[in-house]
Amino acid sequence: MWSLKREDFTKVVGEALDSLPAEFRRRIRNVAVLVEDLPPDQPAPKRGQPTVLRLGLFHGVPMTRKSVFGLAGGPDYVVLYQKNIEAVCSSEAEVRHQIRQTVIHEMGHYFGMSEEQLRDV
Repeated sequence: MWSLKREDFTKVVGEALDSLPAEFRRRIRNVAVLVEDLPPDQPAPKRGQPTVLRLGLFHGVPMTRKSVFGLAGGPDYVVLYQKNIEAVCSSEAEVRHQIRQTVIHEMGHYFGMSEEQLRDV
């Protein structure tokens, strides 16, 4: 398991967002990107534990389902779970790569993509 200071982890998240293609960055509206240690319902991961860890989560209404007539329910948000991402990585390079993959995956949900569509990408 490899770990970064929260400040460094957050900086890599920002770099991952900045690396998204311009046509996608222009369409992102009212989405907060947060970093938390763990999902609230998950205990701390243990080395060698055969568990599927949640690395990120999109919470909100995908763009494909939004309506100009819909009521505002607060901003959509993406959460990256730092300890889980670090638990599946064995180097700083892997952590950076996994952060980027998780950002792309969760933003894909924001744009309305299903798990199946994201696997194909």
